[in-house]
Amino acid sequence: MRTALALAARGLGNTWPNPAVGCVIVTRGSDAGRIVGRGWTQPGGRPHAERRALDQAGAVARGATAYVTLEPCAHHGHTPPCAEGLIAAGVARVVSALTDPDPRVGGRGHAMLRAAGIEVVEQVMAAEARALNAGFLKRVEQGLPFVTLKLASTLDGRIATHSGESRWITGPAARRAVHAMRLAHDAVLVGSGTARADDPDLTVRDMGAVRQPVRIVIDSRLSHALDSRLGRTAGQHPVWLVHTDAAPLAARQGWSATGARLIAVPSDGGHVDLRAAMQALAAEGLTRIFCEGGADLAAGLIRAGLVDELAQFSAGALIGAEGRAALGPLGCAALADAPRLTLLSATPVGADVLTRWSFPG
Repeated sequence: MRTALALAARGLGNTWPNPAVGCVIVTRGSDAGRIVGRGWTQPGGRPHAERRALDQAGAVARGATAYVTLEPCAHHGHTPPCAEGLIAAGVARVVSALTDPDPRVGGRGHAMLRAAGIEVVEQVMAAEARALNAGFLKRVEQGLPFVTLKLASTLDGRIATHSGESRWITGPAARRAVHAMRLAHDAVLVGSGTARADDPDLTVRDMGAVRQPVRIVIDSRLSHALDSRLGRTAGQHPVWLVHTDAAPLAARQGWSATGARLIAVPSDGGHVDLRAAMQALAAEGLTRIFCEGGADLAAGLIRAGLVDELAQFSAGALIGAEGRAALGPLGCAALADAPRLTLLSATPVGADVLTRWSFPG
């Protein structure tokens, strides 16, 4: 199962709205323990992991054990159910990590296998599988994507000097790590202020990406320039703009002409309602979103309880109080109001340090 989970991780960022699944087929009997088939969900969500592993195993799958990180699907979609494929291949035993919460599956895959006389073992390394597919699970169970907030700051929590100079707070190793993080998410998200100030591209570079993440701007009035990098490349890689009814018709028409997708959501005090925005993005199929700023958007997402994980890159530099803070106001009148995060890991990345934190709830 550990191998199957490692295979599943290869699909992160490429399989939405489907889950990233891994499958390993292992022989039993006198030749027990030999891996004869491996597979993971392919870009766009198909072929599924089980199908890939079965095709690799061929006739040797008969009598074997299949280790799968998520319950095999039981419904007909663009491909036949994986449960049927395992049955037809003559697999004798299926070991799964999680039951699929998708209402089209929800235990039916396991039941189908058992009805065919296949031994089924469930909940093996379930915690690890739930962590890996947290985005898919959250979208199905809560109608929201899993949000990772990335911050890159000095040791005193500054992201730029008073004049706005920010290139570069962190070193090249940290910047490359950020590209790897983008690669493992369905979408990269910024606010309109960051989009205007930095004119970002938000693509994954120099990593052989087979599918670029969706590039999203939260921009209530569609104020981002049409001749920006995002505007000029919207026809090549997806750009989505989340806006409110305050966006002028001319701006909507202009951005639509670039090939960008416009998503209208309700307003909250003149700004985009962030919870409504996340719900709309989940409804479009996104499961994992990587937020790269700026300070006000980051604070707004935290205040709304929409951030699941913080990836904090800390550089060994100090700017002082005149520098720009990494976060906007959180409204903490007392220390007890401050969100308390749980440290997941701390890793040196070149001259910088990456700490990963989970948010409560």
